[in-house]
Amino acid sequence: MQKSPTLLRQDGYRCFFFSGEEPRLQVHISGAAGEAKYWLVPAVELAWHNGLRSDQLTAVEAVVTEHRDAFRTAWSRHFGS
Repeated sequence: MQKSPTLLRQDGYRCFFFSGEEPRLQVHISGAAGEAKYWLVPAVELAWHNGLRSDQLTAVEAVVTEHRDAFRTAWSRHFGS
């Protein structure tokens, strides 16, 4: 069973990652309107999205960019690397 620890809740979105999905650093964002996945390295980059409008993606990407270092730290703590 995969764990998906919540890293942040902000502006109606939940930021989390799946423990067993893949080794590349990433964060998932989920809200009432849809969801998205962003890569965190080498830079914040949209991997995919479903249901979010472009303005929502812009807002979500700003949150991911703002908290990128914290997400990377949480990833390292969770996976022990």
